[in-house]
Amino acid sequence: MRKSYYQKLALMVTLLTVLLVYQKYTSHEKEPFPEVTFISDASISANLSDFDPNTLDKEQWLKLGFSEKQTATILKYKDILGGKFSSKEQLKKCYAISEDKFSELAAFILLPETAEKKDPKGFTTRGKKEILISGKFNPDQFSSQDWLKMGFSEKQAEAIIKYKNYLGGSFISKEKFKECFIISPENYSKLEPYLLLPAKTPENFRNFTKNNTVKSGIQYHPFDPNQLDLEGWKVLGFSEKQAATIINYRDRNLRGSFKSLDDLQKCFVISAEKFQEMKPYIKLQEKQQEKTDFSKTDLNTITFKQLIEFGLDERSAGSVIGFRNKLGGFMNKQQILSTYNIDQDLVQKLISIAPLNTSNVPRYSLVEAPEEWLKNHPYFKYSADKIIFYRISNPDDKKIWKLLKLKPEYEGRMKLYIK
Repeated sequence: MRKSYYQKLALMVTLLTVLLVYQKYTSHEKEPFPEVTFISDASISANLSDFDPNTLDKEQWLKLGFSEKQTATILKYKDILGGKFSSKEQLKKCYAISEDKFSELAAFILLPETAEKKDPKGFTTRGKKEILISGKFNPDQFSSQDWLKMGFSEKQAEAIIKYKNYLGGSFISKEKFKECFIISPENYSKLEPYLLLPAKTPENFRNFTKNNTVKSGIQYHPFDPNQLDLEGWKVLGFSEKQAATIINYRDRNLRGSFKSLDDLQKCFVISAEKFQEMKPYIKLQEKQQEKTDFSKTDLNTITFKQLIEFGLDERSAGSVIGFRNKLGGFMNKQQILSTYNIDQDLVQKLISIAPLNTSNVPRYSLVEAPEEWLKNHPYFKYSADKIIFYRISNPDDKKIWKLLKLKPEYEGRMKLYIK
C-alpha cells in the first residue's frame, strides 16, 4: 500500500519537473516583429529626359529609381490595362508609384494628362485617337510610317505628307504646320511643344509657293472634273486609289457629276491645299446630259451612271456592276437576272433592250487557268483547290471534269468561262 503511494508521488514529481522545464524553454518573450520600412524613392537624375512609359522595359524602370518589386508591379499593371498607359492620370493610379515619386516624374512623362473621353455607348469619339509623342522631332524628317506610329490613320499620314510636298518638301514653320487641315487644334496643341520648327513663316515664303506647282512636276491646264477618267485624275497628281475614290464619289454620291466647286472640295481625298492648287483650272461646264441609247449600250460596259439613268436605284446598280466585275463580264443575260438585290422587272426590261458583247470576257481551259482567277471567280472558287491539284497529274480538261464530279448546273455555269 505504502509502496503504491510513493510510486504515484514520484510520478507526479516527474510530471511537474517536465512541465517546469517545458515552461522554461517556451516562456521566452517573443522577439519583436521587425519594423517594416518602405523603400524610399530614389531621386531623379538631373539628366533625366522626356520618356514614354509605354516603351520602358524592366531595366529602364529600375534606372528611374524603382525596386524590382515595384517595377514588376508597374509592368503587370500596364498589362492589365491592355498593354498601354493612356494618360498620366492612369499611370498615377498604379499603387507602386508614390505621390512624391509621381510628382518628380510627371513633367517628363510623354502622355496626355487625362484619357480621351468616350461616348455613353463606350466608343471613343471619332477623330480623337490618342497621339503618342516620344520627344522633340522635326516633322520634315517624318515618313508616313512615323506618322502612323504616332497615332494618325493611314489616310491622315498620307495627307500630311502630301501637304508637306505641296509646301515644297518642308513645313517651313509651326505656323504653316498648324494650317494642315488634317491636324486638329487639339492634336496641334499636343504636338506644338515638341516641334523643331521656327515659330513664324519667313516673309519670302509666298514667292516660293507661287512656283510650287512647277516644282511639283504637275502642269495644270483647264479641265472639267466631270469629264476626267481614272488616268485624267492621275495626271493631276492623285494615286490610282485616290482617283478611283474621286470617280466613285462623283458617280455614286453625286449621281454622276459635280454641280459646284463646293461638291469637289468636299471629296475627302482632295486636301484643302490640293483644291486651292487646282481651283484656277477647274471649269465646270453646264450642259444638258445626253440621253443614253440603251439599244446600243453593251451590258458588259454599261456604267453605274447609265444604270441609274435607266431607272435602277443605287443598290441595284451597284449589285449589277459588282457582280459583273467579279465574273470578269457576263456571258449571258440570265446571269444579270441572278444578281442579288436588284429590281427584277427593270433589269428584265433592260436586258431585253441592250445588247451583250462577250468577246472581251476572260476565258481559260482548266489546265491553263491562273490560280488567282480560279480562287476569286464566283463559279470556280469552291472547286479551285481540287482543279489545281488534279491538273498536276491529269493535265487534261476532260479528265479533270470527271474527277470533279460536279452537279450539272454547277458544271454548266463554269463552262461558260471555259474556252
